[in-house]
Amino acid sequence: MTADRPPFRDPSLPVEARVADLVGRLAPAERLALLHQFAPGVDRLGLAAFRTGQEALHGVAWMGPATVFPQAVGLGASWHPELVRRVGEAVSREARVMRAKDDRVGLNVWAPTVNLLRNPLWGRGEEGYAEDPVLTSAVAVAFTRGLRGDHPTYWRTAPVLKHWLAHNNETARDTSSASVRPRVLHEYDLRAFRGAVEAGAVAGVMPAYNLVNGRPNHLSPYLGSELRTWTEQELLVCSDAGAPSNLGDSQAYFDTHEEAVAAALRAGVDSFTDHGTDSTIVLGRLERALERGLIDQEDVDRAVRRQLTVRMLLGEFDAELDPYARESAYDTADHRELAREAAEAALVLLRNEPAGDAPLLPLREGGRIAVVGLLADAVKLDWYSGALLHRSSPLDGIRERFGADRVDFAEGVDRIRLRTADGRALRVREPADGGSARDAEIALDPALLAGRTDLPPLTADPEGSVLDLIDWGDGVLTLRAPDGRYLSVAEDGLVRASADEPGGWVVQETFRFETHGDGHLLRHLGTGGYVSVAADGVKVAAGRETAGVFAVETVERGEDAVARAAAGAGTVIVVAGNDPHINGRETEDRTTLALPPHQDRLWRAAHAANPRTALVLVSSYPYAVPEAAAALPALLWTAHGGQAAGTALARILAGDVSPAGRLPQTWYASDADLPDLLDYDVIGGRQTYLYFDGTPLFPFGHGLTYTSFGYGDLTAAVDADGVRLSCTVTNTGAVASDEVVQVYARPVAPSVPRPHRALVAHERIHLAPGATAALAFTVPLSALAYWDVAHGRWAVEPGAYEFLAGPSSADARRTVLVELAGEAPGPRPVPEAGLEAADYDEQTGTAIVDRSRVSGDAVTPADPGVPGTLLYRACDFGDGVTEVAVTAAGEGEVVLSAGSRELARVTLPPTGGRYAYATVGAPCHVRDVTDLRAELRGPLRLAHLAFAG
Repeated sequence: MTADRPPFRDPSLPVEARVADLVGRLAPAERLALLHQFAPGVDRLGLAAFRTGQEALHGVAWMGPATVFPQAVGLGASWHPELVRRVGEAVSREARVMRAKDDRVGLNVWAPTVNLLRNPLWGRGEEGYAEDPVLTSAVAVAFTRGLRGDHPTYWRTAPVLKHWLAHNNETARDTSSASVRPRVLHEYDLRAFRGAVEAGAVAGVMPAYNLVNGRPNHLSPYLGSELRTWTEQELLVCSDAGAPSNLGDSQAYFDTHEEAVAAALRAGVDSFTDHGTDSTIVLGRLERALERGLIDQEDVDRAVRRQLTVRMLLGEFDAELDPYARESAYDTADHRELAREAAEAALVLLRNEPAGDAPLLPLREGGRIAVVGLLADAVKLDWYSGALLHRSSPLDGIRERFGADRVDFAEGVDRIRLRTADGRALRVREPADGGSARDAEIALDPALLAGRTDLPPLTADPEGSVLDLIDWGDGVLTLRAPDGRYLSVAEDGLVRASADEPGGWVVQETFRFETHGDGHLLRHLGTGGYVSVAADGVKVAAGRETAGVFAVETVERGEDAVARAAAGAGTVIVVAGNDPHINGRETEDRTTLALPPHQDRLWRAAHAANPRTALVLVSSYPYAVPEAAAALPALLWTAHGGQAAGTALARILAGDVSPAGRLPQTWYASDADLPDLLDYDVIGGRQTYLYFDGTPLFPFGHGLTYTSFGYGDLTAAVDADGVRLSCTVTNTGAVASDEVVQVYARPVAPSVPRPHRALVAHERIHLAPGATAALAFTVPLSALAYWDVAHGRWAVEPGAYEFLAGPSSADARRTVLVELAGEAPGPRPVPEAGLEAADYDEQTGTAIVDRSRVSGDAVTPADPGVPGTLLYRACDFGDGVTEVAVTAAGEGEVVLSAGSRELARVTLPPTGGRYAYATVGAPCHVRDVTDLRAELRGPLRLAHLAFAG
């Protein structure tokens, strides 16, 4: 090459060769500097500064106005991969346009989130697509393909999947460990990631904050043994924010940060997101790790190659050839239409019973409509939303569609005054300038935006101000001034009416009443302090001793306003749900499935005043609303639907479009149906629609339309590619509509616990009245396999399999049986291979932990004071064994038995540490095929059982 065009700038060369050339031109210190999220430029090579990470979950986030699409769980509810692909394309096109104007906008997008929605109490459920790995994978493949673009060489954006691996709790999220046994790991959690990686549209992954089997996810051995075996493409692993420091701090997994960053780098982390824009701390740790020999130059170079590969694919070095360099699609008519289409596709009709001579929905022409509820005039954004370019609340949409003169509105807030002990009431003062908004602020991390101090604080006077009180559940309150602004607390501790909406990493707009004598203390949840009236205004102080005591004077109950509006209407639409920044969000799990009492009162008041009442739940997650589901004629759910949510809802209510969304997760009837939030064993814990043995309120895949569909015979044929299925679906009603055809499978007589039914295929189709569609699906045999822990491999069990087709997991319209050949499950070859402790079939009272800091599993009693048991089925001891060797760390006792017969009792003396394993033998006489039970007593960590003799 010529001197002015080195090989790394030659687009005719393979990417690998170009990256290798560029790495070779970088000095060791320059290479090391690329390992931080904010990588500096190298002027002498023309290498620009680069930042990993741009939030883009359902629109470009944190960088100002952009098209806002429905939340990810809403996109999952569409069951419409092609639609989701188009959403991903729109998001990435806007990212390109925004970057051209602001180079802080990144093209390495941290999206989508493919963590499975195992437990509906998880605070970040809004970020995922579904509780099912097949549906999640299908939607993730579509979204990442849209983000990537379809050029064979260059990528529009480079998606990173979040959060590797088995991450479903915010409670103690950086210190808790998910105990994930091999079957759950392979059949459930890994499957959600694998499809998108194999599809070739993923640039990398981000590990989660939590630990899996006692080992931090930022040291996950599965990054190498699983993830990077799924593709020949280089994958970039970006740490989550602050997680590298957690290894030495909150997790205390290493004694020094140098050991921590070295271990993460060797495990496969390539970019360190830590200490914000200040790279000196992490780079200093890496430098010292190099000096101490904890890592070597090849460890650094390997990570640098992965990052530069992504940058190469993004066209950074080929501006003249980059097909996306001159992108112009931003807030286009097509994007606005797509936002509406996505919001419509995401809406799920849960119930639609007669209210008179016909189902309540769609609404009849004529008559008054009361739109009521706390979310009736709201467009709620979440932590990963962009700023709105357009806004349509349910009230906006219904007024526009039906005519403002036909629509009445009652929000249903409780209107109150807060009076001090001396009889004064809190007063919201008018700002001198009318409260004009500050200039728009943009931060890479919106948590960095401080609260407003340019507005006057509250005071107290005899009259005071009437405040709007909303109880969001668990006693968490917001208070809103007459001008619509929420009471908030800035760094100076003064209380002001300054926030347009609750928000921020630490929400400063939430309060709680605490009973105190005949009144209440008002606690500010963001600081933990208490509100009082001081000479310079209403403020928050740390202690209760200076807290003000307030009496709540009710001016109007929300249910009274709702009842008045409902009584005068022909139909009532109650809009209830959550604020994504309160009671269920990143850092905070939910405590209950129940609808908050305030909102429960509102739908009951509306229904008591008018039986023609529909409840629309706008929320990031499911609710348990069995009484509403039984009493109300119509019930709908949608995730927060973005900028066009209100228009979409109104069109559904009017019948301009038939609803056809489907639930992406089970709606349980009560909290009693749920396992512990930290129980990750979906098989043993009987979780999700796959294993749940009870009756849900609404099943996975459920959703109604305004028409009816008939299903023709389901036929099946088996060949080398799998099971080929076909059926016909006919719109037998009078309304054009989409239908989501779902195909499930189950082995008829499995030898191990298998799902009641598991989704294997689906397709969303549109049919005019009377029209018929012929559908064909090919289900690969691998989709019917299970992880055989007895032999450490995938297996398709021979025998009969039932395939079921219908509109939900609980509504099989057609079924067909097929016989599959396969390898019959054999017993465990115990004398040859022994037993890995974690390869059990069943367990009680145990947890899987790390065998070492690098790889491997062991099993320990969950409570050292309570014995735990492991069951290994069908252990083949052949002609017999005479001794057992127990490999374990810690101290305690292992008791082996078969049936009621004790086989061996092995005492483990203290080994000197949790990773100091010793092998202790004992006599053990057993033969033939039998189930083996191991009881673990004391704080020991069992790794392996070997048998001989």
